[in-house]
Amino acid sequence: MPRIVLVDDDRSHMMSLSMMLEAEGFEVECHSDGLAAWESLSKSLPDILVLDVKLPGLDGMDVVQRLRHVSNIPVMFCTTKEDEIDEVLGLRMGADDYVKKPSSPRVLLERIRALLRRWDVLGGDQALEADETTIMVRGPLSMDPMRHGVTWRGMAVALTVTEFALLKTLAVRPGFVKSRDQLMDVAYDDQVYVDDRTIDSHIKRLRKKMRRVDGDFDAIETLYGIGYRYNEA
Repeated sequence: MPRIVLVDDDRSHMMSLSMMLEAEGFEVECHSDGLAAWESLSKSLPDILVLDVKLPGLDGMDVVQRLRHVSNIPVMFCTTKEDEIDEVLGLRMGADDYVKKPSSPRVLLERIRALLRRWDVLGGDQALEADETTIMVRGPLSMDPMRHGVTWRGMAVALTVTEFALLKTLAVRPGFVKSRDQLMDVAYDDQVYVDDRTIDSHIKRLRKKMRRVDGDFDAIETLYGIGYRYNEA
């Protein structure tokens, strides 16, 4: 039974979502402020975290920033904040998805399930019939799907499930270009709408993490107006 933590100061919205998720077989834990949620997360991690951005005690951005120091579990923001900068910032802080309220409960459920599926299988190129238990090596890059492990020049890099899926999709065929649409198909299910900026935000955060261990990292190339490709060193 997947365990989910919901954090929202709109108790009515949180309770209705909680009842729907419980009816779908989820174990649900609810919090109405960020500090209480963080105290709970510090003791026991769920399978997925869904939270608002604006919260009393500790806001959602701070909760996710703290969480990313200790875990890469899937995180989804579900918020009424409509400014585009909030979505970009949320993704850069380490969220895997960002849903704006009001949103259909069924759509939200499918996006939660999509995140959990990607966490289970760690993403990848659907056209590639590869053994998901095999460690993939591309130049200085090593990726272990079974352990969600990534190293660059022997140094570990902690990636979220979305970042792992995007990197794996690019690196599986070095030199081949992947359009943003193709990358969106990997990162999100068909029924989930996202735009180009969402993928760009994930790629920027991915590059930033790789450059923390290697300031000269340039394996992910942007082809403006086309997409991205991985260049094997």
